[in-house]
Amino acid sequence: MKTRLLHRDRNFDRSSQLPWNEAALTTDLELATLVDAMSQGDAVVSGVARSAILTSFGNDIDTIRYRQEVLRDCLDNADVVREMYAIVAAASEREIDVGRSSLSRNPDWVLRWATATIGADLGALEQLRHLAEAHRQSFASAGLGGLLSFLTTDLNADYCVAVRHHLGRLKFRDGLLLGGTLGKGNKGDDYILLEPPAGGSLGWAARQPWLARLIDRFLPQQTGAFGFTIDPLDETGIKALASLRNRGVALVAGALGESVEHIRSFLAALRSELAFYVGCVNLHERLRRIGIPTCVPVPAASENGELTFDGLCEPALALTIGRVVVGNDVRADDKGLILVTGANQGGKSTFLRSVGLAQLMMQSGMFVAADAFRASLVDGIATHFRREEAADLDSGKLDDELARMSDIVDHVTPHMMIMFNESFAATNEREGSEIARQIISPLIKRRLRLLAVTHFYELARSFAGEGEDRVLFLRAERHQDGRRSFRIVPGEPSPTGYGEDLYREIFSNGKPAANEATRTSMSRKA
Repeated sequence: MKTRLLHRDRNFDRSSQLPWNEAALTTDLELATLVDAMSQGDAVVSGVARSAILTSFGNDIDTIRYRQEVLRDCLDNADVVREMYAIVAAASEREIDVGRSSLSRNPDWVLRWATATIGADLGALEQLRHLAEAHRQSFASAGLGGLLSFLTTDLNADYCVAVRHHLGRLKFRDGLLLGGTLGKGNKGDDYILLEPPAGGSLGWAARQPWLARLIDRFLPQQTGAFGFTIDPLDETGIKALASLRNRGVALVAGALGESVEHIRSFLAALRSELAFYVGCVNLHERLRRIGIPTCVPVPAASENGELTFDGLCEPALALTIGRVVVGNDVRADDKGLILVTGANQGGKSTFLRSVGLAQLMMQSGMFVAADAFRASLVDGIATHFRREEAADLDSGKLDDELARMSDIVDHVTPHMMIMFNESFAATNEREGSEIARQIISPLIKRRLRLLAVTHFYELARSFAGEGEDRVLFLRAERHQDGRRSFRIVPGEPSPTGYGEDLYREIFSNGKPAANEATRTSMSRKA
């Protein structure tokens, strides 16, 4: 049984390897804030959402569109999807591990455990079928539509009644009937279950799904038998009879044990895949309550070099402060480098994160926090953000930045997006600009997508001076009175970051800061 809600031809694999820089991506793009909003405290939703987003680089356009259709169904039928998830979650959390240790040494016990477990899980499947029958016409996507069709046809009421009938027979309330042959020394051999005397024909099983056919295989027609009775006080005889019973039910117990694993695997896969969409619904509702726009992004082929958006917001910031944040419009098709300069505290880093998060969300099949978003797929995102100096560094900050940059270069792929945020700020402007220029220039020639936020005017001017037609220059907007609009607009590099604006803001009326807390605030803003 396949769920196929995240892929057209297979189930989602939560164990897929995360990208080599998953820790840096999580920190630099504030992905944890997004995942927390999706999960709302559900550990399964959190784990699946994080995995689905970080492993999205392998998705093609068809997979993205497939997920977008399923997500549209989920947003239109949020209550139904949440009810489906609750049913599957409750079934998945039911304790069954106690039976596994006895699987090989006590077949009779395993048989009882397996029939009870299948009966309970069948109840969950019947609940899902009832939901599917009630709401099938509300779902139009191939993913959810196919799942609901499976629930209403393959798990129809007649089938479930038949399964419960056979599970009841496997409890052997009237005893069980075994057949066998004589082996060496006239010892019994090849024991197998026979159909109980009160049982009817199971010829219909050939037309039923896997469980009914399984029972038909291990319960052939009765051909006649002789009997004997063991005295209730005969302990040795009773043990021998129990051993005989275990040998007779071993094949059925093993087969039913495998059936339990089959059903549980289906429920676990369905829970994981529904968890992703439940997380998307949760996030969508949070953003809409705040007033953040959302849209269905348009993915393009990697070779196209497309990146255009309107009203793109940084969702993690909006979730943190709980109110609307400024959106940005950019036209960057065929641009290899987007270079952002301008006023300090003007929203440059926020803009960088918004692009990175939007790319991840689009490639994982989610909506994007924008009025419109279209971008070519990338096969990886690398972030080189400025770090605070750590106490455990073996060398200086510049050495650490160079080591992290070397790691990125070692993992460069043909269609990667690399994001620089105040890179090489640990050294002076001339040296930092030269280091950055020698790294960025060859990466542009390899036609990667680069986004860089820098306060190095010399670096920005070097690209402007070369007349690079694949460079888009943006600036953090600043009003004449020094106020920041937090908008990123087209503009040539400026030789100043307007640090005096921050000075005036902190040292109001020309009076110095009164305490250490204020001085610390000034240092952080600068």
